[in-house]
Amino acid sequence: MTGIHDSDKRFTGHVPEFYDSYLVPLIFEPYTADLAQRVALRSPARVLEIAAGTGVVTRALAETLPARAHIVATDLNQPMLDHAAAIGTSRPVEWRKADALRLPFPDESFDVVVCQFGVMFFPDKVKAYAEARRVLDEGGIFAFNVWDGLEENEFADVVHRAVASMFPDDPPAFLARIPYGYSNLAVVGHDLAEAGFRSRAQIETVAARSRAPSAREPAVAFVEGTPLVNEIEKRDGSRVEEGSIRATAAVAERFGNGPVDGKIQAHVILIEK
Repeated sequence: MTGIHDSDKRFTGHVPEFYDSYLVPLIFEPYTADLAQRVALRSPARVLEIAAGTGVVTRALAETLPARAHIVATDLNQPMLDHAAAIGTSRPVEWRKADALRLPFPDESFDVVVCQFGVMFFPDKVKAYAEARRVLDEGGIFAFNVWDGLEENEFADVVHRAVASMFPDDPPAFLARIPYGYSNLAVVGHDLAEAGFRSRAQIETVAARSRAPSAREPAVAFVEGTPLVNEIEKRDGSRVEEGSIRATAAVAERFGNGPVDGKIQAHVILIEK
């Protein structure tokens, strides 16, 4: 299940709000602090974030890095940036709409390029990695993370199966194809090498727990806070709510009707130019 569809990159409508309200606390926050701390250890003066989304890592970087560090946060989707800017940061950050495949910055402009769970969405990963390398200064670091497979991310796996069962002849596969479809580290390493990175990547697989007050939160997070909603609407726009209801029931069946707790797992990768 490969290939990037236009709908996979469309974070519009109410998706940014649902993404930030449900998905961020559910699965992103444990890795946000981790990535920000790894960047801070480099003591960078110039940091570029690509695929910043609603700014969860941007906010962590603003709080973790010294005031002298200049942070530029970019995303392809203006609605996501608008939502991030509306939330704000603890100190000034430069927000810019930018395509990771054509970064609007000169060569060797940054000490660190950081990307949290965004590289899976790039239609040409080698080109995006080459752009990250181009704007890095010599000795600079590209720091990013990718989700492990669905089998290691329990809530996402359950929701994927529940929604797929709604359309047995044409099951929505966004979660399996994109956010959880780029977990093969040999493929990641190959793509980095093809982009011109020659140093040995530092890779760490990090497991964490995802917790929510009820089964509804992970269901709504994945169904309505990601482009999975676009796939449902493409098949039958009247069935989005049904998707959340079915996913809620599936999560509750596996994890119970009270507070829920599931495994999440990701790979954290740092590579020097």
